[in-house]
Amino acid sequence: MPCLNEAATLASCIHKAQLAIARDGLAAEIIVADNGSTDASPTIARALGARLVVAEERGYGAALQAGIAAARGRYVVMGDADDSYDFSAIGPFVAKLRQGSDLVMGNRFRGGIDEGAMPWSHRFIGNPVLTAIGRFFFGIRIGDFHCGLRAFRKDSYERMGLRTTGMEFAGEMVIKAGLKGMRIEEVPTVLHKDGRNRPPHLRTWRDGWRHLRFMLLFSPRWLFVIPGGALFVAGVLASAWLISGPQQLGGLGLDIDTLLVAAFCCLLGYQVLVFGVFTKVFAIREGFHPQHVVLSWLFRYITLEVGLLCGVTLTLAGVAGVVIAFFSWKAIGFGALDPRVTMRELIPAVVMMAVGVQTVFASFFLSILDINARR
Repeated sequence: MPCLNEAATLASCIHKAQLAIARDGLAAEIIVADNGSTDASPTIARALGARLVVAEERGYGAALQAGIAAARGRYVVMGDADDSYDFSAIGPFVAKLRQGSDLVMGNRFRGGIDEGAMPWSHRFIGNPVLTAIGRFFFGIRIGDFHCGLRAFRKDSYERMGLRTTGMEFAGEMVIKAGLKGMRIEEVPTVLHKDGRNRPPHLRTWRDGWRHLRFMLLFSPRWLFVIPGGALFVAGVLASAWLISGPQQLGGLGLDIDTLLVAAFCCLLGYQVLVFGVFTKVFAIREGFHPQHVVLSWLFRYITLEVGLLCGVTLTLAGVAGVVIAFFSWKAIGFGALDPRVTMRELIPAVVMMAVGVQTVFASFFLSILDINARR
């Protein structure tokens, strides 16, 4: 139980946990991970026989990490100490762990939410939206990403390698479990109105943004690859369409202005794609993401030398285009040029030069990451 000034409700939570332990015949301990309480919470925990662990670093995730690290059991059940969850109802969580689950999540939307237990913005906007994004990004088929009552195997938790110390710890646990292919199940859970006599620690917009930011950072595909790929493909197709001359699209006449914008989309899209590859490789190397089959296959054949060859070839093709444009200018005695003609030669040439140079340096950077990984 992570705890920060929960004197009003901590005793009730401990009593309910003790009831479950006795009723279900569990060999268990109750750990209160105190995160700097200035009220009587530590005294209450000790008086009721709970094991008190002091979490020096502040934050919801930091408190949980300290408590879980100290836990001696094979299974761990975690839940808030504000009496919003019924610790006497942990039996189904333990049963699913015994059946082979790695992580068992509570689902408040299936179990029920008491009146006044959750603000309407959290119930109808925040939690459903963040859960839907999590399901879409990571393919994890659960209905409540952020339920505070959950259980997991201690060895599975250690394989997750969780790092965050704030409220996003709850989301990181689900995402890491999903990325590592762990077995995740749900138990309907009732959310009760908490019994606290202080403002909640959760800050709606700040913590909501932190959860969303974390999911985006853990999904290079949606943050970088898909937007970058869409921009790049759209830019290439539009450029190819306009390179031969002006085009008509309904009532719109498209010419070199549109070609210039399409070329910019090519460059921007390629840069974003490259950042996506950098992020994915770094995440795999640091253990945030599991190995990616497609990337592993690609890097077996696309070595530094192959990347350099492609980059240099594109750069030289671009230089050749600039040279051709120069001689076209020379042929008319370096006089005034028609931009509608010359820009159709220069724009693709400059784009190829820029993409080629970026490919060369991207190849070197990926090789540096690979050297560090081998080391």
